[in-house]
Amino acid sequence: MELPPDVARERFAASPVARLATIRPGGAPHLVPVVFALEGELVYSAVDAKPKASGALSRLRNVSAHPAVSLLVDHYEADWRRLWWVRADGTARVVQAGPERDRAIELLRRKYAAYRQGDPWFGVAVVIEIGRWVGWQASLPWDEPPDRR
Repeated sequence: MELPPDVARERFAASPVARLATIRPGGAPHLVPVVFALEGELVYSAVDAKPKASGALSRLRNVSAHPAVSLLVDHYEADWRRLWWVRADGTARVVQAGPERDRAIELLRRKYAAYRQGDPWFGVAVVIEIGRWVGWQASLPWDEPPDRR
């Protein structure tokens, strides 16, 4: 069953992690998990100090070359009547410094306790303007317990 955009957006915002899909040079998809914060129709993510293979991240190169991206969050459990997913399609940009980067860090600190502990290092931010919310859930209404069917 299709989710209304406002419900899709609400579930997306409450999720702890999303998968960011970007386009590699040459057209192949690139998918990575990201933490994020949503404000209005903007999704913020940032490069942080978690270990990475390289500081030259593919997602940053990909966004610079092809700004069309998708983010996906989902919910899975053994009771398949409770499955759902939400996809946010948008246009991304890399922000090196300034008010948008600062806002990304502020929102990420609000959402994630790990970012409030100590003084984590942050690099650039990725800001995504969402143009479309798409969502689906199994047929069970979200607030109905599964044993009532």
